[in-house]
Amino acid sequence: MSKEQKTARGEAGRFQIGPGARLEGADLRGVNLRAECLFGSDLRGSLLDDADLSIASLAACDFQGAVLDGANMRGADLRGANLRCTDLQRVDLDGADLDGADLRAADLRGATLVGATLRGCNLSAANLTDATLDGADLTGADLSGARLPPGRLTFKGEPAHKKE
Repeated sequence: MSKEQKTARGEAGRFQIGPGARLEGADLRGVNLRAECLFGSDLRGSLLDDADLSIASLAACDFQGAVLDGANMRGADLRGANLRCTDLQRVDLDGADLDGADLRAADLRGATLVGATLRGCNLSAANLTDATLDGADLTGADLSGARLPPGRLTFKGEPAHKKE
């Protein structure tokens, strides 16, 4: 195990945690990965319900199909991450950086994205029902086909495509 890698314990056993970690399909429910560097890691199909990923470095990670229901991702760096078809229900993404992230068809029902940056983010066909986007920067974001919260949205920037 390299110096920058750590070991985390999840339901299915022990996993090496660090940049480029291979955690596809891992059961990491409730794990504490606060402030960890997982840059470029493979987390496809992983179970991360109620995990603490706050202020973690998750840029360029692949979360496609993962379940992060109720996870704390406050202040996380998710620039360029693949979150396509990911379950992000009730996730706390306040202050997170999701610039350039792929959130196509992601389920963000009840998620909080207060002050999050989503510049150039692809949110097409994403479900943002009951999500809180106050002060989020959606400059250049693709919202085509997205289900948006009812009522008045308050966010910074001008999305590239708005739901009609």
